[in-house]
Amino acid sequence: MKAVLGPTNTGKTHLAIERLCAHSSGMIGFPLRLLAREVYDRVVKIKGERSVALITGEERIEPKEARYRLCTVEAMPVAERSMAFVAIDEAQLAADRERGHVFTDRLLHARGREETMILGSSTVEPLVRALVPQAEIVTRPRFSTLSHAGAKKLSRVPPRSAIVAFSAEQVYAIAEMLRRFRGGAAVVMGALSPQTRNAQVALYQSGEVDYLVATDAIGMGLNLDVEHVAFAGLSKYDGRRHRRLTPPEMAQIAGRAGRHQKDGTFGTLTGTGGHDSDFEPDEIYAIEEHRFAPLTKLFWRDPEPRFDTLATLIADLEAPPSRPELASAPEAIDLAVLKRLADEGAVADTVRGIGQVRRFWDVCRLPDFRQQGVETHSRFVARLWQDLRAGELGADFVAAQIAQLDRTGGDIDTLQGRIAAIRSWAYIAQRPDWVLARDEMAARARAVEARLSDALHGKLTERFINRRTAVLMKKLGPDTGLLSVRLEDEEVLVEGEHIGSLRGFTFQVDPGARLSDCKLLLAAAEKHLATLLGKRADTLVDAVHEGCADIALDNGALVWDGQKLATLAPGRSLLTPILVPDRALDAVPGPSRKALVAALERWLETALAPLAPLTRLDEASRSTEAGPDLRALLIALVERGGIAAREGSGVDRLDKQRRTMLSRLGVKVGALDLFVPAMLRPQTITLWRQLARVAGKQDGAAPDPAMPPALPAGSRRPPAGYRNLGKQFLRLDMAEKLLREAHNARGGEKHAGEKRAGEKRGTFALDPARAVSMGLTTASYARLLKLGGFQAIVPRALAEGQHGPPAPVRWRWRPSRRHTDAEPAAQVRRDSAFAALADMVR
Repeated sequence: MKAVLGPTNTGKTHLAIERLCAHSSGMIGFPLRLLAREVYDRVVKIKGERSVALITGEERIEPKEARYRLCTVEAMPVAERSMAFVAIDEAQLAADRERGHVFTDRLLHARGREETMILGSSTVEPLVRALVPQAEIVTRPRFSTLSHAGAKKLSRVPPRSAIVAFSAEQVYAIAEMLRRFRGGAAVVMGALSPQTRNAQVALYQSGEVDYLVATDAIGMGLNLDVEHVAFAGLSKYDGRRHRRLTPPEMAQIAGRAGRHQKDGTFGTLTGTGGHDSDFEPDEIYAIEEHRFAPLTKLFWRDPEPRFDTLATLIADLEAPPSRPELASAPEAIDLAVLKRLADEGAVADTVRGIGQVRRFWDVCRLPDFRQQGVETHSRFVARLWQDLRAGELGADFVAAQIAQLDRTGGDIDTLQGRIAAIRSWAYIAQRPDWVLARDEMAARARAVEARLSDALHGKLTERFINRRTAVLMKKLGPDTGLLSVRLEDEEVLVEGEHIGSLRGFTFQVDPGARLSDCKLLLAAAEKHLATLLGKRADTLVDAVHEGCADIALDNGALVWDGQKLATLAPGRSLLTPILVPDRALDAVPGPSRKALVAALERWLETALAPLAPLTRLDEASRSTEAGPDLRALLIALVERGGIAAREGSGVDRLDKQRRTMLSRLGVKVGALDLFVPAMLRPQTITLWRQLARVAGKQDGAAPDPAMPPALPAGSRRPPAGYRNLGKQFLRLDMAEKLLREAHNARGGEKHAGEKRAGEKRGTFALDPARAVSMGLTTASYARLLKLGGFQAIVPRALAEGQHGPPAPVRWRWRPSRRHTDAEPAAQVRRDSAFAALADMVR
């Protein structure tokens, strides 16, 4: 028998695993289910799954051929003496007020057939010598040095540190602060399920986060790559009172710093408050030198009480020990529940006989996973006893209780409460004589615990870890160029973390980022987006050359991917604006930016191609052959989008040569208007209106998207390309077509040589069918004819009020010398403008 004693990081557990695997069979008892699971996974890799069992209160994996058992101390089958090797870990916990008597019992009675090993702190050495005199004492030194580093602000705590607090509220507060300026921290607390604690520890071990915030739960056997342990406080509430940690407790926690040959440090956090927030010199000395006062007593409780009656059971459990090295254990919660229920007649009366007393004691020993205290826990035990005293729990009942807890919604505290509750049912389902269909119910309970643990891990990660900030904090430094930056659709990812979006060539920080993160994200973008912007610019240049670039001209700006690439500024003329690149392109590397600007100018040239008829007019206005009258007319046509009223335009003053030149330029000279037919399209009109706004000119009313021949007027201005006929608007080319047909009809009747009786000389009839087919009313058609110089002749019969079929309306050509436009005042203004422009050209 051997007792291997020493401080943390001495390889005691590793030695025990080696000795276990060297024997034909063996068993180790651990203080935590988490630690038992960790060692179970290690031994399985060595011996295989069929040879290794895991036995805890809530989980049992017991293959039939299992020869090696990894257990919690409470679950160790002590009476069984078939194991060749037996070890007990953290034997100094025999002095723990709640569980100490269990460790003392294992220390006294758990033995291996060939070898027994006791592992623990050196403080238990005197009591091991007294209680187990045959044990060989082996003291192992710590592999690395542990030194005091003083007090630090939280913002100055170095990476790869564990911050230890002693309340859930303080753990959450510290983790939240670390999330803000260090990217977050993993969280480990005793209230978490083993699976959740493993997942959180994995975040830290993998380097995804550099900080671990924990309660003193990390002090018991968790092997972590911690370089510094910072205490947020040096006192805690132990269930009975608020007290200062003992030096051995401080050392147990501080000893997590430094693993194997790597030295570690410990210290405190400044600003946590309290008079006991820093180490005393003698405590620092004790921790650094591993010198602590030895334990003088171990707690004991009769491990084999009598079950004759409840009173006998309680008396035996409260009986004092017979040896001076042992002390009566403080009242643990199982004994407190037993005494509480024994005083209730309704419960005590149901417990009769040795078998019932033994079973009732087993029920009282159900751990208080919910940490709700004696009163609440005793009520749960009483309800459980009412179901168990008559036999086993039905599978349907247990399944229903488990199903009620199978809900992954809620906050962190809610999920922790459900995990604690499901651990109670997992414990109940593991008992061989408590539940029907034991294996199925145990599997269900484990599955629910796994789902709840995953959900809790997700909530903790979501709340306390900002992966993006963590990544950038690590990499924004001398090796910032090594960051992996990529673009998925429009999302910019740095080391796989979303930092913002790239619309066009504009980087936008993730709107969900905290204000404190924005500067960090902008710095990352500035350092790493140049390459992405250069590639994006080159891709766009290729698309422009191939004619497939999805660029639009919108309100005088070139827009791509919802962002402005450039704006148009007034140039030499309305049709030749200047392209001004947007400031967003300044971030594009020089060569790529130059190529992109050239490509945008080429795209703009192509986009303005529909305005080529106006461009020809603009160029002709600069020709010396045009003369002042034609030049004024051409300039006016360009500034009005190729459309102008004939009256007052000066076209009638042009000589034959200038009229021919005007016709060759594509200008249609109609009876009422001058227009370029190619400009009577909504796309070309919209394009010209944008250039007019850029040049500061009036752009007129917006065109109708479909531009049908006729439109209802209402109270609006006529759209570009339409003439006002009162209650209707008519497209200019359609108006000229109808007027030309009217002139053709006049000429046809003039040469026909015949005239019906009662018809005046020089009159003719017009068929309104064509106008009606365009959507014009007869009133609008008559208004057009009147504007075109035609006069309606009222039949004499109608004039004299005679009855009978109406005679057809006749027309005659008699243009008025007065302005007959629908908007005479506006027309006068246009005439004045033409005259002024002609005078200026002359």
